[in-house]
This record gives sequence, C-alpha cells and structure tokens, in this order.
Amino acid sequence: MSEADAGKLDLGGGNPVTIHTVPVDRPWSWLRAGWQDLRQCPQSSLAYGLIWVGVSLMLILGLWAAGQGYWLLPLVAGFMLMGPIVAVGTYTMSRDLAEGRQPSLSAGFLAWRTNTTQIFLLGVLLMVFLLAWIRFATLLFALFFGTNIPVLDSPGMVYSELLLSTPGITMVIVGSLIGMVLAFTAFALSVVSIPRLLDQPRTSVLEAAIISLAVVQRNFWPMLVWGLILSVVTFAGLAFFLIGLAVTLPLLGHASWHAYRDLVSEG
Repeated sequence: MSEADAGKLDLGGGNPVTIHTVPVDRPWSWLRAGWQDLRQCPQSSLAYGLIWVGVSLMLILGLWAAGQGYWLLPLVAGFMLMGPIVAVGTYTMSRDLAEGRQPSLSAGFLAWRTNTTQIFLLGVLLMVFLLAWIRFATLLFALFFGTNIPVLDSPGMVYSELLLSTPGITMVIVGSLIGMVLAFTAFALSVVSIPRLLDQPRTSVLEAAIISLAVVQRNFWPMLVWGLILSVVTFAGLAFFLIGLAVTLPLLGHASWHAYRDLVSEG
C-alpha cells in the first residue's frame, strides 16, 4: 500500500502505528484467507469451535431446566458482543500458521496468557455491553408484555410468543435496533483490539481500543461490510442449532486475524 493509503496514529512512546485504508470489498479477502487457515489446521480449528458449541448448548439446556427460556434470544444476540473474546484462540492459530508453526488446540486455549490482564479487561468491557443489552431486553420484555408474561418453556413457545404475536414482533424490532447500536459500538472498540493485544503484548486495552476506533473511522464502509459479514455468518451458525458455530466461529476468528494484519502495522 502507498503512503496515501495509510495514516499514522501516535500513541506516545515513540512507536507510531500505521492505519491502512482498504477498499470496500476487502472483507471478502479476509473471509477467504480465514477459510484457507481453517483448511490448513482443520482439527485444531473445528475442535476449538466444537468446545464452544458444547459450552453454549449446556448454557441453553440450563436455562430451559431453570424455566428461564426468555433469556434465549437476548443471549443469542449477545453472543455477537462477546465473539472477539471467544475467538481469541483462533487468532493465535492464524499467527502460528503465518510464522510457519503448527497450530494446536492447547495453544489456542492458552492464548490469553500472552497478555492476560489487558485481554481480561477488554473482556470485562465487552461484558458491560452484554449486561447493558440484557438489561434493555428485560425492560423491553416488561414494557411490551406487562403482567401478561408468556410461559416460554419450549422452543415452540418462544417462536409463537415472540415471533408470531404483535407484542413479540414489536419487541423484537425495537430490541434489534437497540442491539445494533450496542453491537456496532462494541464492534468498533474490539474489531482489532484482541489481535492487537496478542500481537503486541505491551499494548494496553486503552491503546488497543483507540487503534480499533481509528481503524473503523478510517475504513467506515469496509468495516460496516465486515460487521455485516460477521453478523450474518455468526447467525447462520447459530441457526443450525448452534452446531454451525463449530465452523463459523473458527472461520471468522481466522479471518479477523487477517483483517487486523491488513489494517494495522507498526511504524
């Protein structure tokens, strides 16, 4: 890329960061690169995805068993907010491939140790967004259903009460609009933050968030396309009874690493 396609971001300490400008169709290249990484280490990638599928299914079964089925939709939507943290292991796998090392499942699950404190703090930040979304969802549920709270004790009841009734449809529309605002804000703060924290362990969560915001500001339309791709592919994985996440989670994680490497460089 030429200098005209890049901008310097000085965070102090004499180590400026270069933010590159990419064309609006570049996200598709990241997705293809992510698919190539998945094909190069299918066992580690798919095993990583399957483990998170198992965790998600246990959470859902626990909610049904406790009679808390109404949390299902907000938690499914909230999965997007926590996605960058969940996919942290796949960033390490892609980095290992790029550096000629063989990725492993154990290294993926220990990736957070590279920059433990800062990754933890970013996880807390994303958790705040998730809790805010859950609070909004609770208030919307009370606002649209009032005292006539439906019993959501089966997937069929969730479908009929939330997607076939007037209060349910209205609540889903309003909730989706609020969720999109929260999701895009979280996306802007985290889209390259965790890859940055892994790539440069001395980076703080504040510096990583500033870099991420600068990336989105400089590449608004490409990042909007990337956000839509992340959302569509994630929900496609969720739609297949979560099993699809075994593929979509590592695919998007690998692709996100390539997005970071394409958008951010040193000096």
